[in-house]
Amino acid sequence: MASITRESGGRRIIQFVGSDKRRRSIRLGRVSQRTAEAVKLKVEHLVAASITGHAVDDETARWLAGLDSAMRDKLVAVGLVPKREAAELAVFIDGYIQKRGDVKPATATVYGHTRRNLVEFFGPKKLLRDITAGDADEWRLHLIREGLAENTVRRRCGIVKQFMKAAIKQGLISSNPFAGLAAAVQHNSKRMYFVSRGETNKVLDACPDAEWRLLFALSRFGGLRCPSEHLSLRWSDVDWEHNRLTVHSPKTEHHPGGESRLVPLFPELVPHLREVFEQVEPGHEHVITRYRHATANLRTQLNRIIKRAGLKAWPKLFQNLRSTRQTELEEDFPTHVVCAWMGNSRPVAMKHYLQVTDEHFERATQPSGAVQNPVQHSAEGSRNASQPKKAKIDKLMNCESLRGVAELCGSQNSELMGDAGLEPATPSV
Repeated sequence: MASITRESGGRRIIQFVGSDKRRRSIRLGRVSQRTAEAVKLKVEHLVAASITGHAVDDETARWLAGLDSAMRDKLVAVGLVPKREAAELAVFIDGYIQKRGDVKPATATVYGHTRRNLVEFFGPKKLLRDITAGDADEWRLHLIREGLAENTVRRRCGIVKQFMKAAIKQGLISSNPFAGLAAAVQHNSKRMYFVSRGETNKVLDACPDAEWRLLFALSRFGGLRCPSEHLSLRWSDVDWEHNRLTVHSPKTEHHPGGESRLVPLFPELVPHLREVFEQVEPGHEHVITRYRHATANLRTQLNRIIKRAGLKAWPKLFQNLRSTRQTELEEDFPTHVVCAWMGNSRPVAMKHYLQVTDEHFERATQPSGAVQNPVQHSAEGSRNASQPKKAKIDKLMNCESLRGVAELCGSQNSELMGDAGLEPATPSV
């Protein structure tokens, strides 16, 4: 279907007959025969797709996506691929977000933050195909200069990579200029904070009403994610008889078995749950009713409550409440059980939740005898007191095994059994 012609100087040309029966040429320039053969094969696939009206195969589609602008323009000139649209940044991202009806509202909001950062830096009419890898590096530095935390920058780099992957699939750009930006979120132990029981009680006392106390308790004692799991909670999820709570998790519902989990009705949680239950009006389905509006910024309100309690707000307000609870529970229950209650995995718990507390250091620096279990002391004392008697009985048993020489140990046998509080054995007949 296509042929390779070699000109003087090593220049190569691919010639083919298109669907309109006209002969066309693609000048490759100075390339090796192997390279020319590879391009010729792809050209034949494109010609076949053009004649039959079918889509190109996946391998050819990936090859097209990786082409530079010069080679793609040559294919456009001979009618093998359509001309790329000159997509503007703001229009493309708005269209992408609008099409993503499958994402949660919170995710769409984060998409919007990334869009704002891009448009502020590049301008709304910046063409996607004009953004270079160097521009992407400058954009990342711009986010840092704006004062965004490292992990926030990484998350937004990951989102813009998603945008650009979609643009590649649509044939708007040939490569992702943001591909080299780091997007993996890093663990930052400096932002971890253990919320003590004393601080917890002060915050609970400063809460304005029963629902706010329950909101706080569900995070601190139940380990729920706020606000998604709090607002998903219904009274039908509360199993008073078996002391269990069914927690629906919008964050993990796309994972197999992650749509919900069972959490114990911990003793610290029950009073706050019952208080709200006794106040609920008939017909209310959800546990949390007063703070469900989209404008209810729970993080801002919690900051005010913490200040009212006379405390300083800790980093990652709700995240560290979950982290504190998981750290507490790990003291008494196996990790796999705690992770099942918290709705996370061991690696996630180790990296983002479990903390080393001041109490761990205090316990570790106590004298070894002071941290032993009192029951253990009692058991050891009982064993030590019984050692002499046990030794006599062991000696007696050894002597009894020598029935054939009873005359040598008969007197000793009687003495030992008397000391042990036992009757002397009757000689066998």
